[in-house]
Amino acid sequence: MSGYLTTHVLDTARGCPAQGLKIELFAIKGESRTHVKTLVTNGDGRTDEQILPADRFAIGTYELVFHAGAYLDASGTPAEDPRFLDLIPIRFGMSEATHYHVPLLLSPFGYSTYRGS
Repeated sequence: MSGYLTTHVLDTARGCPAQGLKIELFAIKGESRTHVKTLVTNGDGRTDEQILPADRFAIGTYELVFHAGAYLDASGTPAEDPRFLDLIPIRFGMSEATHYHVPLLLSPFGYSTYRGS
């Protein structure tokens, strides 16, 4: 089995998928952080393509940055200055060639993640 990376973002405050949320992927090596890809979630709260497909998969440490503040602004969540949640970085390791799924459950004042399937 080849490795690949996916996500799914749900807006738990509104009870729906988080459509239009920008996500950036970075590869981490020591103190170096290299941008790999930028995607936006679709109507199902997923990306139209795998974040890191099998042909680009490599074992290592990565960081997903979810642009929650811009999404909350666009979704009509009452504004704060500054927003309690703006950018949500999730740093994680991929140690074998398998499917890694890193979902985000989001609300204006909290979030949760886990290794999904």
